[in-house]
Amino acid sequence: MMIHQFEDKSLSHYSYALVHDRQMVIIDPARDPQPYEAFAATQQAKIIAIVETHPHADFVSAHLELHQRTNAPIYVSQQVQAQYPHHPVEDGDEIRVADIKLKVLYTPGHSPDSISLVVYDATSQPQAVFTGDTLFIGDCGRPDLREHTGGIHMSRTTLARKMYHSLREKLLSLPDHVKIYPAHGAGSLCGRGLSEASHSTIGAEKISNWSLQQMDEETFVKRLLEDQPFIPAYFPYDVEINRKGAAPLQESLARIPIYAEQPELKKNISIIDARDESDFKKGYLPGAINLMEDTRFETWLGTLIKPEQPFYLAASDTSQLHRLLYRIAKIGYEPQVVGAFVMKEGELQMPRLDIQTFRRHPEQYTIVDVRDRSEVQARVIFPHALHIPLQELTDRMHEIPADKPIVVHCAGGFRSAIAASLLYAHFHQHTPVYDLSNHIQSF
Repeated sequence: MMIHQFEDKSLSHYSYALVHDRQMVIIDPARDPQPYEAFAATQQAKIIAIVETHPHADFVSAHLELHQRTNAPIYVSQQVQAQYPHHPVEDGDEIRVADIKLKVLYTPGHSPDSISLVVYDATSQPQAVFTGDTLFIGDCGRPDLREHTGGIHMSRTTLARKMYHSLREKLLSLPDHVKIYPAHGAGSLCGRGLSEASHSTIGAEKISNWSLQQMDEETFVKRLLEDQPFIPAYFPYDVEINRKGAAPLQESLARIPIYAEQPELKKNISIIDARDESDFKKGYLPGAINLMEDTRFETWLGTLIKPEQPFYLAASDTSQLHRLLYRIAKIGYEPQVVGAFVMKEGELQMPRLDIQTFRRHPEQYTIVDVRDRSEVQARVIFPHALHIPLQELTDRMHEIPADKPIVVHCAGGFRSAIAASLLYAHFHQHTPVYDLSNHIQSF
């Protein structure tokens, strides 16, 4: 028996292939089916099953396309009310792979329809567990993503209580040696404080994972619900896509109009300009948002652009254009791309900050800090800065005074480039807007 882990760093997502006796089971696949089919070919294995631990919120899964390409059945909790061909499973059901088995544990908490899968070897001894978004390394799944979406609606408090019991009554009952394989790692917004480690054991997590320590239910619920990160706009949308099943990836990408140079643009449609911030500031189009190609491109795209909201994609060259369209499809936003084109230079320019003047007289500027609250609590950079997290900026621009030049910053320059482009479009006619960019690292 072999377990192979696939990693998507930009979404902090882990998916898996379990291979035994030339049969392969895929767990929580990403949007692109090709890596799984290619791995099956290298192992000379047949894909016999696809399992979804729950309808994911942060990415679109290839479960339906893999089923269509391989005829392998999809296994998912009966609670999901899935709208694609599937085998509904309940607590205690088994999936056989030659002489080993995967046993279903119903583990609600992150969602009302979450399951985990315990792998038993040929001697019926448990060896591993795929925990989906229920148990992470160092944390457990957040319970506030499925209050108003996904067929079953439950309050975050109810789900937090279910998580308390799922962890203690189902997962903690497994032997200490059992390996844990979660669906996400550090950086995922599906949890709060995930470890950089890609796997662990039940015994190790008993010692180090806060959510598995001895505490009463009320204490656990309170700790789980406090200080959870923001919820990107696209999360409920992706839950519904995954409940229905996504369109085949390459067919969907092929429908996007791609231009070698800037076409005539329709009015009142957002433009995502992915060029480097230095190129963007030299010349960009009215209303463009400078969302650079970075590790968190998908997350911020799905935060700034709402589900079903049309937008253009502008990139520095055709290679970047295709890379980003592929990443856009990972969150199911490719139908929203009105057109994608290579951007040379636009008519607007953003002024550069005189950094020395700013250092001498920061009080002459309105400083806007777009970092998250936890970052500000950990380190205050400018004591009199106005703190508005980037994900709240569009709705809170009215809080920013216009009587002084505005300087925006984050922790490294990526988020401030986005924020500056948004603020410049709003303020530039009467108030200068500057991006502190990576100069923030010297403060």
